[in-house]
Amino acid sequence: GAVGNYNAHLSAYPEVDWTAHAQSFITERLGLTFNPYTTQIEPHDYIAELFDAVRRFNTVLIDYNRDIWQYISLGYFKQKLKEGEVGSSTMPHKVNPIDFENSEGNLGVANAMLAHLGEKLPISRMQRDLSDSTVLRNISVGLAQSMIAYDACLKGIGKLEVNPEKLNSDLDNAQEVLAEPIQTVMRRYRVENPYEKLKALTRGQAMTREKMLEFVNGNELNAVPEADKKRLLELTPATYIGNADEQALAIEEWIAKL
Repeated sequence: GAVGNYNAHLSAYPEVDWTAHAQSFITERLGLTFNPYTTQIEPHDYIAELFDAVRRFNTVLIDYNRDIWQYISLGYFKQKLKEGEVGSSTMPHKVNPIDFENSEGNLGVANAMLAHLGEKLPISRMQRDLSDSTVLRNISVGLAQSMIAYDACLKGIGKLEVNPEKLNSDLDNAQEVLAEPIQTVMRRYRVENPYEKLKALTRGQAMTREKMLEFVNGNELNAVPEADKKRLLELTPATYIGNADEQALAIEEWIAKL
């Protein structure tokens, strides 16, 4: 009956195992998952769980879109030109990161809709509230906005070109990143106050390759063996990458384990 106890069914056919019959009908005839314990409606908890997962993914993608936008702004990526595409109304030379902006905007709209659906659908007054009926009609809106955003992001990625000249230039002008390996080697050989010494050298000052080399060759690293000192002298911001290449190449293997 209406409350899920098979009251009416058992009054007419008491000999039938209605739980088994209902399960067989739902799973075998309709191909659906049987849920033996529900309220007076099929609970929407699983829909809310799905939308919360989509929102989390969308939020990560919003962050990605913003980061790529910033990389384009910094000149680390260039964008392939598309014939006939309009940039700025007054600056025809400008190529806007429009696809990533489009993706970010649509993801925001999608998340607003999915958040409402996720909060609303598990709630039903006295288990018989029909306000979920009109809300359910908007499921497609949140998911469609998400799909539009994914397409825009992929379209934008397809237009990207790495700008090695700009990347190399910024790396060459970031000699201060080598303060980390230098002080770490100093710690290994128990040189006193390595952090403070590198802080005095680098903080608030424009660092050059020459200053770094002078420091490594100076008296502060007398306790460091020549082999390690030579390794530090050969380091550049571009080569100070640890095992990043190995990790990048192994990413497919890690994804396969998920």
